[in-house]
Amino acid sequence: MAGSSIMDTLFQRTLEDLIKGLRLQLIGESAFISKVMDEIRREIKSTDPHTKATALQKLSYLSSLYFYDMSFSAFHVVELMSSTRFAHKRIAYHAASHSFNESTPVLVLITNQLRKDLTSANVLEVSLALDCLARIATIDLARDLNPEIFTLLSSSKVFVRKKAIGVILRVFEKYPDAARVCFKRLVENLESSDPQIVSAAVGVFCELAPKDPKSYLPLAPEFYRILVDSKNNWVLIKVLKIFAKLAPLEPRLAKRVIEPICDHMRRTGAKSLVFECIRTVVTSFTDYESAVKLAVVKIREFLVEDDPNLKYLALHALSIVAPNHLWAVLENKEVVIKFLSDLDPNIKLESLHLVMAMVSENNVAEISRVLLNYSLKSDPEFCNEILGSILSTCCRNVYEIIIDFDWYVSLIGEMSRIPHCQKGDEIEKQLIDIGLRVKDVRPELVQVGRGLLIDPALLGNPFLHKILSAAAWVSGEYVEFSRNPLELMEALLQPRTGLLPPLIRAVYIQSAFKVLVFCIHSYFSETEIKASIPCPGNVVPLESELASEMECPEASESEIHNASPIRKQEENFNPRVSNQSFKDLSEDYGEQIDTSCGQTSSLASLERNVFTDESIINTLNKIELAVGPLSETHEVEILERARNLLCFIELIRQYLPNGLIQKEESLKMGEIEAYKIVELMQDAISDELGPVSVTAQERVPLPADLVLLENLADLEAVLPDIQPHLNSLSLGSPFLEETPGVPLPTHQNIEELEPTKESTSLLTEHRRRHGLYYLPSEKNDVSNDYPPANDLKSQDDAEDLVKLTEQSLVSKKKPNHAKPRPVVVKLDEGDLVPTAAKPQSKDDSLSDAVREVLFGNESNLSSSKNKPSDRSSSKNKGKEKLNVDTSELKEDLGIDKHHHTNSSSRKSKHHSHGKERRHRSSSDVGDQRDKNGEEGKKKSSHHHSRHKARPRTAAPSSVTPQTQVIPDFLL
Repeated sequence: MAGSSIMDTLFQRTLEDLIKGLRLQLIGESAFISKVMDEIRREIKSTDPHTKATALQKLSYLSSLYFYDMSFSAFHVVELMSSTRFAHKRIAYHAASHSFNESTPVLVLITNQLRKDLTSANVLEVSLALDCLARIATIDLARDLNPEIFTLLSSSKVFVRKKAIGVILRVFEKYPDAARVCFKRLVENLESSDPQIVSAAVGVFCELAPKDPKSYLPLAPEFYRILVDSKNNWVLIKVLKIFAKLAPLEPRLAKRVIEPICDHMRRTGAKSLVFECIRTVVTSFTDYESAVKLAVVKIREFLVEDDPNLKYLALHALSIVAPNHLWAVLENKEVVIKFLSDLDPNIKLESLHLVMAMVSENNVAEISRVLLNYSLKSDPEFCNEILGSILSTCCRNVYEIIIDFDWYVSLIGEMSRIPHCQKGDEIEKQLIDIGLRVKDVRPELVQVGRGLLIDPALLGNPFLHKILSAAAWVSGEYVEFSRNPLELMEALLQPRTGLLPPLIRAVYIQSAFKVLVFCIHSYFSETEIKASIPCPGNVVPLESELASEMECPEASESEIHNASPIRKQEENFNPRVSNQSFKDLSEDYGEQIDTSCGQTSSLASLERNVFTDESIINTLNKIELAVGPLSETHEVEILERARNLLCFIELIRQYLPNGLIQKEESLKMGEIEAYKIVELMQDAISDELGPVSVTAQERVPLPADLVLLENLADLEAVLPDIQPHLNSLSLGSPFLEETPGVPLPTHQNIEELEPTKESTSLLTEHRRRHGLYYLPSEKNDVSNDYPPANDLKSQDDAEDLVKLTEQSLVSKKKPNHAKPRPVVVKLDEGDLVPTAAKPQSKDDSLSDAVREVLFGNESNLSSSKNKPSDRSSSKNKGKEKLNVDTSELKEDLGIDKHHHTNSSSRKSKHHSHGKERRHRSSSDVGDQRDKNGEEGKKKSSHHHSRHKARPRTAAPSSVTPQTQVIPDFLL
């Protein structure tokens, strides 16, 4: 075995040989590495320490560069750690730092070896152990090696003490209770005369303070002394980071610290320190106007530097100060906009964020135009960043800064035509949302949508297909605002629409269906058909509304209500033009179309004689020619809508077998039937759509007696009188036909199938309370129509919803503009997507330990109630505590010196301060005991004399916990 080991040593491949072999293997690198790994697996089992160390060194190299697993060598690493040669020990510690983790099984075997090396007289061995512990420390290792770390924190060797201070951060993270032992000595290192030790200690506090700044507030005098006296720029930068977290907690501290920070900002020539002073001022000292102005001056100096790093830092500082001091950004507006064309992408992004921070309702048009020009000259990535910023800023708070929606819609149309635009999803959402919310902008919206539909360049861009979908939907939904609906039909049926995805083509076909219904209905309205139609049942001619109400008194109120366009105009949010009277419609074809609710807008006027016999016939033929082949497609959405459209055309033509007949034959019964069908279809698609809050469903109150089950297995038990195989909606359907062999249900059977009185009453009550959120019922006795979006007060059942939206619907006062801002339908806070509230984190164990050391047991009264498991470990908490010297802290900051007398020594000061705190603590506890009787008071006094922490532990739960004791230096 020994000979074999000697041979392995003589002919073993070293790390240098491995690196040379890898560089020479231009093709067979994998085969070479596999061969080397086989050698390593054999060599690492050798009994020779040198052979094992070389194999482990090569394995660490391959694991670092090629990510080979080296977990199989864990035990051999532990073996090599115990070597007496420092070179072997160094290789083993490096391998352990690289490969060991908390799940490594052999980790428990190195505890004694680490303890031995930490207490070694060789400084290099101690350094190796500390480096390894800083990377692989676990809860067990941190707990077991805590005494050794505590000893090294006061080592006389600066090299060792620096590394021990660095390791303490990992130890605190894994084992927070170590702070009760080591924290005092860590604070003492802040007073060291060696700048390297002070730098290491400040670095540890710079990492600890942001997690819980309040716990480290008593150390402010030490940090202040370092801020004033230190000449090390990196130490000052870390101290500034600490004060940025501490200053917001105590305003009196900010008054004391702001002057040294400004002095450093004026005098130092180090750009890094100047920037840290700027960031500290703009984040935590924004209330001090003079300091902010000085910081802005320094930022302007950074902006004109040639170094791109300084430019970026200056822009970043401006973005921090912008929310509270926008004037600082406006003063540098030209420079910021100029950076939009910079070569550095980070500088361009920061300048874009600053430009968007300057946007308001007064300059949104100007800034958007400038950004759009920059987007045309920018690369695709930054171009989309600009477009996304414009869209997100303009739609903020339901288009709060948009006054002219016609301009904004046209701007969106221009964005869609930018070659690099990839914001199709966002533009689609906004086009539809604006159409639903702002009715005055719908004419312009239809005009922009038409321009997008007829643009052939958009059909081949897959990123813009969503925009075309929105344009098609808008064109079909608001077709009455179009100048020439037949042009829209041609755009929707153009042959190149075959390039679109199936779902978008389905939207095109559905919009074409709406346009066709509107065209035919408008054509009939222009003829004299309606004047000759009698008053049949539910269909009331639009031009003879008043006469119908007078001549047909027997008609029900619901029929008159459904047929009256005037009442629809009063109740609906934005009624269709097709629901107007015939006279109004005929007059408006040559003029401007008047909108409802007493509001008028500049609408696109329809061209005269658009709907002629020839144009309608040609339109029907074009639809059949374009949509006919789609009736055999395999796409379900396209197939369904195409067949619906073709069936509608066929249904119309069967009543008009010779096509559209001449006007002198307009009294034929077939044309009257065709008009009835078109009128019914127009009524079906003319219901106005309104915006719906994303939290609307959450606002529906849950009935107290409602029980939601996973399935409907026990439906018969809940409602035994309802047969599940019969559809209750079909019982009163006028289209119910008799099937051979299946008799129609009689009136008696229907009554038997109706639910019980109790179920009916519950259902009626539920509809009465929550009918606001349901579709209209067919029964006349239960009215649950959804209220118009702008007429909530007209619904008696909508009182609760009106209360919810009352605050958000109140219009805010804004400056007068030449063009009044259109009405934007706003819901309450439900317009914004709700974000899940972050769960409150529990008190950190490390923060509790730090508070105990700095404040004593007084800070743990409330935490002891929440963490009773820590009582056992609190017995030894008094052994290592840092008694805060309040009088000395005052002397350090120069505050209230006349309130304290000089003491002979630090020890006497600590002793007197401890007495004062103990006296205060006992008096407070005695006041609480007075409420429970004289006997309880004596018992409390007796326990207090034995152990000062005992009465607080024994205090009843009803005692109000005291606030943390802040040292007097803050007074």
